[in-house]
Amino acid sequence: MDLRDYLRAIRKRWWLVVGTTAVAVGVAITVTMLTPPKYAASVTFFVSTRGEEVTQAFQGGQFAQQRVKSYVDVLTSNRLAQAIVDSGATNLSAEAVQGEISAQVVPDTVLVAATVTDEDRVRALQLAQTLAVQFPLLIEGLETPPGAKIATVGVRIIAEPKLADSPVSPQPQRNVLLAIALGVLVGVGIAALRESLDTTIRTPEVLNKAASAPMLSVVPFDGKAEKSPLITEGSAQSTRAEALRQLRTNLQFVNVDRPLRSLVVSSALPGEGKSSTVCNLGIAFAEAGKRVLLIDADLRRPRLAQYLDLEGAVGLTNVLAGQANVRDVVQAWGGSGLWVLPSGYVPPNPSELLGSGNMADLLTSLGSAFDVVIIDTPPLLPVTDAAVMATLADGCILVTRHAKTTVAQAGSAAGALTAVGARLLGCVLNMAPKKGGGAYAYYGYGASDDDLAAAVPQLGPVTPAKRNLGKLPAPPQQALPAAIPVTGRAPARPARHSRSAADAPTTEIRLPHNHPSQAGRFDGPMSMSTLRIKR
Repeated sequence: MDLRDYLRAIRKRWWLVVGTTAVAVGVAITVTMLTPPKYAASVTFFVSTRGEEVTQAFQGGQFAQQRVKSYVDVLTSNRLAQAIVDSGATNLSAEAVQGEISAQVVPDTVLVAATVTDEDRVRALQLAQTLAVQFPLLIEGLETPPGAKIATVGVRIIAEPKLADSPVSPQPQRNVLLAIALGVLVGVGIAALRESLDTTIRTPEVLNKAASAPMLSVVPFDGKAEKSPLITEGSAQSTRAEALRQLRTNLQFVNVDRPLRSLVVSSALPGEGKSSTVCNLGIAFAEAGKRVLLIDADLRRPRLAQYLDLEGAVGLTNVLAGQANVRDVVQAWGGSGLWVLPSGYVPPNPSELLGSGNMADLLTSLGSAFDVVIIDTPPLLPVTDAAVMATLADGCILVTRHAKTTVAQAGSAAGALTAVGARLLGCVLNMAPKKGGGAYAYYGYGASDDDLAAAVPQLGPVTPAKRNLGKLPAPPQQALPAAIPVTGRAPARPARHSRSAADAPTTEIRLPHNHPSQAGRFDGPMSMSTLRIKR
């Protein structure tokens, strides 16, 4: 990882850095508060040579420097600690006193400093004073040759024992600063590690490379989409709605020589937003004046009827099983040219039902009646339903979810389509963030609630219904021939044409009439019946 990768990781996972820093500071403060204060008393000794055996000053200085290095160990030895205890200066054990004494040599000198650290400041000073007395006596005994009366080395005190004004530990400022530095380093390390190990798709470039397919649209995350998944009324001018219209536009130019008539929408795994994408894409095509049919071919977890507030008990499976005529189960939604064929009864063999010849004939007939047929299918990786349907349609769209779908999952889903010879038109990166690391820039049109309230003050508070003021009035329920009665209702959509449904020209197509055998299979021939659709 280079510097840019680290900065990107910190920006996307800044909360990790803040969290680790806060934890480190909290631990440092807790330890500081629980640690009892300790006080230090110091004394400094001067070491020199004496006696007749050493006559040269230079040689004496070198000798003293060599001896000073050994005196550090003498100061921290158990023998000196026992001498301090035997003097009656403290009731501590020799091991405890030895643990409280530290010593060091002043560089390039014959000075040695000893420090006594204790939780009791008075006792620390007493121990330092006793050490100042006992250490020279111990050295004198060690440095006196046998039979001699004078030691070769003398130790004198040049700095009397002195107690520090404040405790030497704990040090709150130092501890907090070290905790901040440690927390930042650990947070950055964790963020960089997660960034290097994260294989989820977060950018269009990664998705394009993983699926080997073009990017059709990046749909931003909308917190209101969970309760209001459709791009109608208040959300019709949102950035999410504009991204879905961009998807519609890109699909219209995928192949200008052969416009798309049937389209499969799927995803790698559940929960990536394919069903809501199908509904909103159908609404976007209907807004453009297209005659759109949505087919809920997700026979395992159907969702279109729920999203569009339609009756879904009878639908595609009943038509394929010969229990109903397609003219009786197609439902109109709103007044903008959108029809829906729900899933119907959930069968025990969805893959076989969708891969039957009757499904292929039905899709061909419906494709000639409508401008666009959009099919919602199950995810590609758990089951094969979507791959089966993709071979019958003109193309397929792969919907992935930002920071959830992995590179391997997207690649496997695209490979499943390629393996059956289906045409992958492109990919959609759904629920992309608007803010923070990995966010994308969007530009929204349309007036805000404040602008609308200021323009029409007599309306009072702006409600979703009032946002449609200024648009064309909604037409009556779109008229359909008696062959396809309207069996469900939904909020009316604004019409794009002012002509009435009665004056609209009529297109006739022939739809298959299925004749199941007694076993429920389609063994016999298929007759054709006429279906009239008002344009």
